[in-house]
Amino acid sequence: MSAGEKILQALIVIALFFAVVAVILVLTSRLRSRVGEYIQSTAFLLPTLILIGVGLLYPAISTIRLSFRNNFDKLWVGFDNYQTIFTDSDQLRVLFNTALWVIITPIVATLIGLIYAVLVDRARFEKFAKALIFLPMAISLVGASLIWKFVYDDNVGLVNAATEAIGLGRHHLLINGPWNNLLLIVIMIWVQAGFAMTVLAAAIKAIPTDIVEAARLDGVGGLKMFRFITVPSIRPTLIVVLTTITITTLKAFDVVRTVTGGNFDTSVLAYEFYVQSFRSNNAGLGAALAVLIFVLVLPVVIYNVRQMRKVAAR
Repeated sequence: MSAGEKILQALIVIALFFAVVAVILVLTSRLRSRVGEYIQSTAFLLPTLILIGVGLLYPAISTIRLSFRNNFDKLWVGFDNYQTIFTDSDQLRVLFNTALWVIITPIVATLIGLIYAVLVDRARFEKFAKALIFLPMAISLVGASLIWKFVYDDNVGLVNAATEAIGLGRHHLLINGPWNNLLLIVIMIWVQAGFAMTVLAAAIKAIPTDIVEAARLDGVGGLKMFRFITVPSIRPTLIVVLTTITITTLKAFDVVRTVTGGNFDTSVLAYEFYVQSFRSNNAGLGAALAVLIFVLVLPVVIYNVRQMRKVAAR
């Protein structure tokens, strides 16, 4: 399909969207009563609900059903696919790697973002300093992964050049575990620290000045100010940042795919789902992995939404 045909299809979709909205407005424009308002609201919500049903609910239900079937004749196998996830040695390694990512990445990225936001707050070079740490957020995860893949390279990488310069020799950084997993996690932290800093810096600036001034009059400063004033004041925002990065980490795919391709015991749940579903043609196990990711993400999303509401209420 040529670029012109793709642009034409996009224009047609946009035109259809505006046409549907126009038809709804024309048909409901004369409805002025309370019942008419309900009809108008329903008319606008119905297309959205249909799209959610077709694009989200139906695939989700189909995936759950597929996770209870085998890959060949689609026979019902119960919880066999889930049993494989929690008993097979390769899948246990995937679960361990995912747990490592989820434990380290949100905590370290949030901690770096918080410390950085506090240190540069109201400094002369504040805008420039924040732009530096936020810059990786403007790069796609694939682009960031390629950059760090060169950094870790055995021959031309900066890390090996540094270790060789100080007499430690060169190392195959992406082959040997568990350090290879930690090096991949560094990439995600490098990207997510900018997000954490941006959100937390805004929360710090929103702390009422009278609280800060009262604390200073009481002789509170330095680490005590950070511990007893700053952190408690931005606690809801901290939780939102932690949970948001956790969700992103649970769906980590690009970094593993780009840097190691899941080799050398570096695969995680999202990448293993891709491997089983599209490379190993094991759709049943792939669906089970997708359901597991959903189950792990769902409570974090619910908790995150509640915390965001609390932050907005403040």
